[in-house]
Amino acid sequence: GGCVVDSGKFDWAQNDKFPSLAEPEEAYHGLTFIETFGDLAYTMHSHAVGLRDIGATMAPVNAFLTITGCETLSLRMTQHVKNAIEVAEWLDQDSRVEWVSYAGLKSSPYYELGQKYTGGGGSVFTFGVKGGFEAGTKCVERCQLFSHLANMGDTRSLILHPASTTHRQLTQEQRERAGAGDDVIRVSIGLENVKDLLKDLDYALG
Repeated sequence: GGCVVDSGKFDWAQNDKFPSLAEPEEAYHGLTFIETFGDLAYTMHSHAVGLRDIGATMAPVNAFLTITGCETLSLRMTQHVKNAIEVAEWLDQDSRVEWVSYAGLKSSPYYELGQKYTGGGGSVFTFGVKGGFEAGTKCVERCQLFSHLANMGDTRSLILHPASTTHRQLTQEQRERAGAGDDVIRVSIGLENVKDLLKDLDYALG
């Protein structure tokens, strides 16, 4: 799914670059979208011409799934963040972990900003395992509940060792500059029971 956001403040008639909005449209009996619809000119053109010409509309089931996802997003994010905070705090106290970079932790230099802009720290963060590259790869391989995937924001919890996957073609120096050092593990915390997530990480860390 997707959306078009238009404030209605752009001047489509400022030059001759937007004839579809500023000049008469023969298919609609010569009406001019700017003159007829004003601030809604772009929106109405998208509906009247875009849908007619290219069929940019969803199938009913796809529309239902998208709107359901949008309407429940706040509920899901509340649980995402709640789980992420618990996981980050647990990792921060674990002796097998060197550091945790998560704005939801009060010890983070970005804690205040996280509270200001997101009301928390989100559900994606990184941590460093003691033992470097080998420990990082083993940690990911040993996970049973976390899925080894590079995407983020899933309802499932995801884990990745960037140095051996997404950033492996870079040099050591480049990886370090990109924040993908040998010890870095990235997690995207999902909606599972947080006790199960902690148990999985405990086993993965060996």
